[in-house]
Amino acid sequence: MSRHVAIVTDSTAYLPHRESERHRITTVPLTVVLGDEALEEGTEVSARALEQAMRKRLPVTTSRPAPERFARTYAALAAEGAGEIVSLHLSAELSGTYDAALLAAREAPVPVRVVDTGMVAMALGFCALAAAEATARGAGADEAVAAVRRRASGSTALFCVDTLEHLRRGGRIGAAQALLGSALAVKPILELADGAIQLKEKVRTSGKALARLEELVAERTAQAGPVDVAVHHLAAEEKATALAERLTERLGGRGELYVSEVGAVIGAHTGPGLVGAVVSPR
Repeated sequence: MSRHVAIVTDSTAYLPHRESERHRITTVPLTVVLGDEALEEGTEVSARALEQAMRKRLPVTTSRPAPERFARTYAALAAEGAGEIVSLHLSAELSGTYDAALLAAREAPVPVRVVDTGMVAMALGFCALAAAEATARGAGADEAVAAVRRRASGSTALFCVDTLEHLRRGGRIGAAQALLGSALAVKPILELADGAIQLKEKVRTSGKALARLEELVAERTAQAGPVDVAVHHLAAEEKATALAERLTERLGGRGELYVSEVGAVIGAHTGPGLVGAVVSPR
């Protein structure tokens, strides 16, 4: 039985299923609580179900995986022949997932390297792909972690939302930033920086925010060589598709472009109308 390096991430990476399978990446789900029902992201609750619950104003919260869930995952991978595990997760500033993985790693039957990527969505997904590609070439855990950190340090995640209220309620931004979004139809463009959500720019109207988002992404892709891009949305497929088409032209074949709806965990904190983009130089 081979003693390979296994790659683990969490459900907020929003990796296409085909990519997870092809690269043998194991995903541990976070939990979404709709009303009084706790459901696993990706298997038990969809973005569409979340959108409907939010429009009905049902209470929506999220929670990290329990350490026991990570422990079972690590034990199963070790039993399947993993000699080492690299477990990489969304920003510890946004979730306790990293801490839960750390707790489980202490009792794992094989060494587990737990990485706080400081990222989320496909900014995290591209990190997982980088780790998997490294191990496929025969790299050990240390080299895989280095590949993750390189990807994360060069990646950019930008997004705009219809309202900042959901981010405020979840404690992901401060009340002052939330008030900004309600003033005179200002539509802030937000960025994931240093693992936290920060204000990037203030723009008037949703249309101008999307146009500016496109320009910011184009600027970052122009500065890179081979680069991967992901466009995310929640209940804004038409806007996301149009943005992706324009960005594809600007990429000029220099990388892959993915379009996907975010899952219920991120959606719970952004609300319907989210449009965002990730730029990840290879």
